[in-house]
Amino acid sequence: MKLIFVYNANGGKLNAYLDSAHKIISPSTYACSLCAITYGVFKIEEVWKEYKNQSNDDLIFLHKDEFLKEYKSKFLPKFKLPIILTEAGDNLEVFISAEELDKMKNAEELIETIALKKAHY
Repeated sequence: MKLIFVYNANGGKLNAYLDSAHKIISPSTYACSLCAITYGVFKIEEVWKEYKNQSNDDLIFLHKDEFLKEYKSKFLPKFKLPIILTEAGDNLEVFISAEELDKMKNAEELIETIALKKAHY
């Protein structure tokens, strides 16, 4: 299965530093729950790193600016970020919504949710 993880953050080193600072200074206002549960302040969560390395799925990871560049189309629906999408033919479908991600507390919960949704997909 192809899963497209879209962070609600722009790519690049400067943005990564700014995001890390935001996580330290005001974590409750940080806009990317996907970033917050898969990455600590300075590095990837070990359980998430292990999941990514062992997954048999096609996992694509994009920052907001990369996603908009790669998938920009007047037919593409506006998605609330962060989000996890899957491909269905020529379309993208919501696999895990921003609202679902916002409720998650850690990478373990995300991994469990992915497994449960895949079983019912």
